[in-house]
Amino acid sequence: MLNHLVVDIPSETLLALKVTPERASETVLMAAAVKFYELGRLSSGAAARLAGVPRTVFLSRLADYGVDTFRLTEADLNRETRLG
Repeated sequence: MLNHLVVDIPSETLLALKVTPERASETVLMAAAVKFYELGRLSSGAAARLAGVPRTVFLSRLADYGVDTFRLTEADLNRETRLG
């Protein structure tokens, strides 16, 4: 099941981000997914689904946002394996 959200984004923000209105949702979803992953609120698999990309693509994009891909502890790795 998918839920739809409507978000108003100022034109200045799109200009600053250098994205078109069509690409804005992809950009915002990826940024949200990365942040939720970084905070430990979503597994990498769940975050990838939120971003709408395969898990391997999501993990490879983390560096673009300054998030360490391989910062998992053994407990995190076990959780990721179960949830991914």
